[in-house]
Amino acid sequence: PPMPSTTSPMYTGPLSPAGTCWRRLRPIRIESVATESDVVKYRNPALTVDAAVRRGDEVLLIQRGNEPWKGAWALPGGFVDYGEDPRDAVLRELEEETGLSGRIIRLLDAKGEPERDPRQHIVSIVYLIEAEGEPVGGDDAADARFWPIDLVLDGELPIAGDHMEILRDWLSE
Repeated sequence: PPMPSTTSPMYTGPLSPAGTCWRRLRPIRIESVATESDVVKYRNPALTVDAAVRRGDEVLLIQRGNEPWKGAWALPGGFVDYGEDPRDAVLRELEEETGLSGRIIRLLDAKGEPERDPRQHIVSIVYLIEAEGEPVGGDDAADARFWPIDLVLDGELPIAGDHMEILRDWLSE
């Protein structure tokens, strides 16, 4: 049979991107109790969602009640539960952390830099959300409130992780 081409997308030799990815993923074999077959589990990033809510010249932020970045301000959000649609998760997290019900306007951003969170590799989907009412901190949010955009962008508040980058990109549109 012919040798696989090093330029073919199907080539998985030592110099191919697929070969490089495979080495990084390092699959783990887990014996299934229910059946005789093996299950392959991959090291994948965790998935989170963030809600970007604007009211006039103000932006909604929550104060983190837990590490990492305890006490810093961030967009409301959190982890997507297994079997949950990210669109449902962002509305759930918004309500849990602020008491506000919202409506998704559109997808705003996605962040996935492997080192963006000290806990693990986390990919976050950011949605633009419309919500009304006065927020109240709940769940793992110590506080929730609307802040003047100028004050936030001037760096007068401690902002968690890469949320300042998200805020600057969004609010400069």
